[in-house]
Amino acid sequence: MKPRSLFPGNVLTTVTVCALAVAVAVIGLYVVLHRSANLSTTDYATPLLALTVTTAVLVTVFALLAVWTRNQVSDIRKLIRSAGRMTAGDYDGPLTLERNDELGELARRLDELRERLRTATISRDYLVQVLASMSEALLLVDTAGHVTRANPAACQLLDCDEGRLIGREVADLFTAGQFGEFQLAETGPRARESALLGAGGQEVPVSYTVSQFHGSDPAMRGYVVAARNIAERKLAEQRIRYLARIDALTKVPNRMQFQHLMQRAIARSGRQGRQFALLYIDVDRFKDINDIYGHSAGDVCLETLTERVGRLLPESTVMGRFAGDEFGVILEGAANDRENEAALADSARRILREIARPFAFHGHQIHMTASIGIAIYPGDARNVIDLVRSADSALYHAKRAGGDSFELFNPEMNALATERLMLKSKLRRAFERDELLLHYQPKVDVTTGRVVGAEALVRWDLSERGLVLPSEFIPLAEESNLILDIGEWVLDRVCHDFKAWQAQQLFPGRIAVNLSLKQLRQPNFSQRVLGICRRHGVALASLELEITESTLMEDAERTLKVLDELYNMGLSLAIDDFGTGYSSLSALQKFPINTLKVDRSFVRDAATDADDAMIVRTIIQMGHGLKLDVIAEGVESAGQLEFLRAAGCDYVQGLLFGEPMKAVEFRQLLQSQQQGTPVFRRLLA
Repeated sequence: MKPRSLFPGNVLTTVTVCALAVAVAVIGLYVVLHRSANLSTTDYATPLLALTVTTAVLVTVFALLAVWTRNQVSDIRKLIRSAGRMTAGDYDGPLTLERNDELGELARRLDELRERLRTATISRDYLVQVLASMSEALLLVDTAGHVTRANPAACQLLDCDEGRLIGREVADLFTAGQFGEFQLAETGPRARESALLGAGGQEVPVSYTVSQFHGSDPAMRGYVVAARNIAERKLAEQRIRYLARIDALTKVPNRMQFQHLMQRAIARSGRQGRQFALLYIDVDRFKDINDIYGHSAGDVCLETLTERVGRLLPESTVMGRFAGDEFGVILEGAANDRENEAALADSARRILREIARPFAFHGHQIHMTASIGIAIYPGDARNVIDLVRSADSALYHAKRAGGDSFELFNPEMNALATERLMLKSKLRRAFERDELLLHYQPKVDVTTGRVVGAEALVRWDLSERGLVLPSEFIPLAEESNLILDIGEWVLDRVCHDFKAWQAQQLFPGRIAVNLSLKQLRQPNFSQRVLGICRRHGVALASLELEITESTLMEDAERTLKVLDELYNMGLSLAIDDFGTGYSSLSALQKFPINTLKVDRSFVRDAATDADDAMIVRTIIQMGHGLKLDVIAEGVESAGQLEFLRAAGCDYVQGLLFGEPMKAVEFRQLLQSQQQGTPVFRRLLA
């Protein structure tokens, strides 16, 4: 930097001119004064020169002092103005004073200070913006534990402004006792949970961390407390814990929690030497309620059951939901000896009566009943699993009795349950060994007596006990996926037999095959049927698939889609056991049905009972109104056949026309019919 002159050139010129002007003026004044006194030139020449020089010097000195003073004052004012701008926060105007003296040095120091303050201000503003933008609540705390700063998120969390937070002990902002005392010494990245106290005294659950910061200046040392509101997370966790233990619909303990409560009851009863009873409750024909009134009615049914049973029993009674429409009740204090079984029976009867009271649903009166199985700890079982199994066995027997009843467990029930499990195992082994049989029950035209088809019926010949009926082993197969294998085996065997009959120029009509709900739910069921028929070279129109009315309405939307696929492929479809379910006329019109089968329970007394007769006639008329064929099953007497002919039924089947027969016997029946008069014409005479 070029040194700055103390006095600029224009200033020196001005001072010189002023000094000469003053000197001339002084000389002129001096001459005038001496002329008036008649003095000669030599007399005043020397004094005049001295005076002139002295005057000029003095004037010059005073002029220089004046100029110097003015410059100094100007520079000082510049420094003052620059310092004032820095004080006001304006650091962008640099100082321009360039001198080599103390003022210049002062100016340069002030310029350095300005630059540092500008940089510090930018950093401070950036830090303020960062803190303000963070969603976490931040508290800056000094080493003594006092709050020195709080960001907006902290103010919002605590519902107060920053001024009310600064200076407070940070530990006072945290609750003590339930959540533990706040400790500044607990620094580190691990998050802890506690609760902050808001301005109104409300507790705000938070997850927080404490970080320590260090600085060379002791005033710049302290802690940063970062807190996050976890109130919503706490509510969610509480909800999750609740849902993990409580059934969402009925608001009673779910299976897992109920079994846990049973375990506690066992431990408590063991310590006290007392007994308790487990009641296993199951709603009768709950599926029918869902089918008729919809699943919302089923939900109301379950809610009503839990409300009624809970109101009827003592408050200390524990009730839980096992699954679906199955519930458990723990009755503590029950006696183990049989003398007090009467008290348990009385409780079971009161529960059944309370459940059986009709309740209203959307203008309908719904009648609900239930069955109850009872097991007693420790007499019937000594652990949770066995106790539930015993109560379930008793419930099974109550169901077999027709429902709306109860049964107390006895050891023989376990034997029956064991036999049932063994039978299920034997059924699988029989299927794997190809020990199942397929029989055919003829379908007969009531006007001509001709065989127009047959129903394929699977049979199981168990060596140690004889023929096992489908009503006994099909439910066992339904409990597992074995029913899928059996169903496919039946289709394959029917197509095999049908192809053999065709090869002998016999025309058996349509062969009906029963379908289960599990088969219909297979995603590729239609293609499976198509593949089997193609493999044997049998036309799809040669088969008729029978579906029970209850199966049809189980999942109506999905079933309709599958049945449409099958119908469009050329298969005939029939509703089996019609009249025992609750399908409506409008529902039937949606399905691509060809045939209605009147259930044997109505046919049995139709010739003698007016009510059954009216039901059968109505079904026949409704079927014909929908342009469907009508078949009556379970025909065993000539009187039943005559009634059905008079009522306009199209086809019949039953023991009147012989027992279900093997494929070779059915072939012989077809051969006899082909050679002459229909074999059952005589029954129509």
